[in-house]
Amino acid sequence: MPANSFFGGRVKKWNEIHDQWIDGLWIILLLVAAVLLFTIDLGTLPLRDWDEGTVAQVAREIWRAPIDSMTWLYPTLGGEPYLNKPPLMHWLIATAYALGGVSEWTARLPGALLSAISVPLLYLIARELFYQRICAIYSALVYLTMLPVVRHGRLAMLDGGAVFFFLMMILWLLRSRRNLVYCLGVGISLGLICLTKGMLGLLLAAIALIFLLWDTPRLLTSFYLWVAIFLGMIPVALWYGAQWWHYGHLFSNIGVMNQSLSRIWQPVEGHAHPPWFYILEILKYTWPWLLFFPQALRLCWNNRNLSWAKLLLVWMGGYLLTISIMGTKLPWYVFPIYPSIALVIGVLFGEIQGLPLLSSYPRYWVPGLILLAIASCGINIYYSWNNSNQPELQLILVAVAITMGLAAVLATKGDKQFLQILVWGSYLSLLLLMQSQHWVWELGERYPVKPVAEIVKQGTPPGTKIYTSNPEHRPSLNFYSDRSIIPWQSIQLQDYWQHNQQPYLLLTQDALEQIQLDALEPIDQSQGWILVTKESKGSDI
Repeated sequence: MPANSFFGGRVKKWNEIHDQWIDGLWIILLLVAAVLLFTIDLGTLPLRDWDEGTVAQVAREIWRAPIDSMTWLYPTLGGEPYLNKPPLMHWLIATAYALGGVSEWTARLPGALLSAISVPLLYLIARELFYQRICAIYSALVYLTMLPVVRHGRLAMLDGGAVFFFLMMILWLLRSRRNLVYCLGVGISLGLICLTKGMLGLLLAAIALIFLLWDTPRLLTSFYLWVAIFLGMIPVALWYGAQWWHYGHLFSNIGVMNQSLSRIWQPVEGHAHPPWFYILEILKYTWPWLLFFPQALRLCWNNRNLSWAKLLLVWMGGYLLTISIMGTKLPWYVFPIYPSIALVIGVLFGEIQGLPLLSSYPRYWVPGLILLAIASCGINIYYSWNNSNQPELQLILVAVAITMGLAAVLATKGDKQFLQILVWGSYLSLLLLMQSQHWVWELGERYPVKPVAEIVKQGTPPGTKIYTSNPEHRPSLNFYSDRSIIPWQSIQLQDYWQHNQQPYLLLTQDALEQIQLDALEPIDQSQGWILVTKESKGSDI
């Protein structure tokens, strides 16, 4: 063997080991940073409506039920069949309950951990797509510091898990182009998506198949890929078959049609919005990274003959178009698009790192950063002038203003270190936000649920159904009170009161005066809500 060939092989092998060691180090660093951000003070705030309260309660009923009751296979919500979504995430949360008890922390932990692991997983996807490691690093860091990703990833919902399994599927799909063994991972990941969010798996699978049709059509003719998909979908088919066998047409009508397919052409539960709803969601919550997205999208389009650009164009365009024309629109439906936005911005930042030290950037970047800094200062001044006792929020705004201001100064000078300032400043700002009382800001839109749930729990027997004058159904109230609290109109409440010996009603003072119930016995009150029942016979002598 020639000496040059021998030493060349040794150097190549050493370089591969060195690259693997660096990748491993970055994976560990990203994982530690993500776990910290996604789990810090996870259980300090109550669960919110809607999905959190529902998911947490379904998981608790699975955890409570004996294994032979088959509740784990046929979940319930308030004792009634729960036919909305498959129970994979509910199983994980029930397992967390078994290990750590029922709390906000254990309810949110499985989704938060899966979302945190998604960050290094996105790094691995970027390493498959891009030649330069710096593109992968920035892709993962941008994803880590996206506000909607951190917020929704921390909530006790299904979307963090679904996105994690989708990223797994993309990673195995990219690797299967050079080794068909990875096709098995594609099938398993697809099955896990379907066991988490049902029909969403079909949409995400369609995105993957369109990418293959454009980029690697030979893989679509692979026997291994279709066998892997078939094997991965067996548990899904068994679960859906078990539901249909147990519930019959009830499952077909509610679980498949009303809660899944009908969302495509009609708004479910009144969640109707215009087609540009998700564009507005992206515009509202992806700052400061949105500032760089137009240039990144242009770079992606100019390289549309390359694999990475094909994947991201299909991913962003196909998914956004599909959810935009759907009848039902919810803010968290857009979650799966954020990894693709992070990847395309990561490519742009990798390109910037390859420029000379002092370079000029698109002219709107600096004014955009300055505007973000001014907006943060303006909001902070507003809170100060109005004597709002919001020290946590004001500290967060100061961190954001300093970050944007320093980044603007460095970008003006053509110093590419402004990107590092943006990343670490955004991370610190999000860390402060997650330690505050403001990261679940929807809680301030309604009355505090825990005090009201406490009077219901203390004042009614277990398993009691309570009827309320509140027109809104609040799953979090059901969860904390451990009772079913059902909204009714005044005429229904009056009829129920007259024909039931021991009714329990949760009413506002206005509703109480309007309905004018006889033999009234108040039990307790909190936050403007009064829990009442009928006087016991013989209580007055």
